[in-house]
Amino acid sequence: MMDIVAADRLCFRFNGIEILKDITFALKRGEFLGIVGPNGSGKTTLIKLLLGLMAPNQGHVSLFGRDIGNFHEWSKIGYLPQKIAGFNPHFPATVEEIIALGLLAGKSFPRRKARIDRESVDEVMGLMDITSIRGKLIGELSGGQQQRVLVAKALVSSPELLILDEPTTALDPESRERFFTILKNIREQKETTVIMITHDMGTIGRHASLMLYLDKIVVFYGGFDDFCVSKEMTDYFGEYSQHLICHRHENFLIGIKGLDDSD
Repeated sequence: MMDIVAADRLCFRFNGIEILKDITFALKRGEFLGIVGPNGSGKTTLIKLLLGLMAPNQGHVSLFGRDIGNFHEWSKIGYLPQKIAGFNPHFPATVEEIIALGLLAGKSFPRRKARIDRESVDEVMGLMDITSIRGKLIGELSGGQQQRVLVAKALVSSPELLILDEPTTALDPESRERFFTILKNIREQKETTVIMITHDMGTIGRHASLMLYLDKIVVFYGGFDDFCVSKEMTDYFGEYSQHLICHRHENFLIGIKGLDDSD
């Protein structure tokens, strides 16, 4: 099966400082990778290398089986950066108009909206529970609402690869769980591959199929259950910290099982 994303021995230096070293991993269709690690560990830099926004000093990236230098099908990729460069919350555009911008990458000129585009926008607004604010200006919304709009913009083109940098930071707990349910649904229905940066290891352990712990190098890459029994991770984090991360995950699963048993 073709790799949707593959990084091979990526290294990146800036002003002589090593940011990333020997990063290697690959993802198949429908897999969900959670990237975690401390501040300054190179998580966002890695995402930018995967998207060709920055060039590695060594190693290479392939997307959908093509070297990134020969890849042009950007409409297959949905991307939500952590900080929207140049995003002006006072820009005079409505929620519906902002979301529709996510459809432009797959269009040739002239870029006109078709009926199927309107249906896609309607569908993703329903998914993110923002249909009722479709006509509001983006600047009139709360931070959490703006974040949901921007997530919807990343989802609207039904991307085969979805890359999200801290997408849940402005969401309340209920919206956060709903967001993960949406990710689960699109992975199951459309086999979308997902890469998500987060600081919440316990939460991502409940949802992602793979976890990559990054601290300029790959400290761990594998399933969350493997992380919880890894002696190398015990040595790295300390037994207490490792137990705390995994205990949160286990408590959630026990709670879900209890609900199921009560039916």
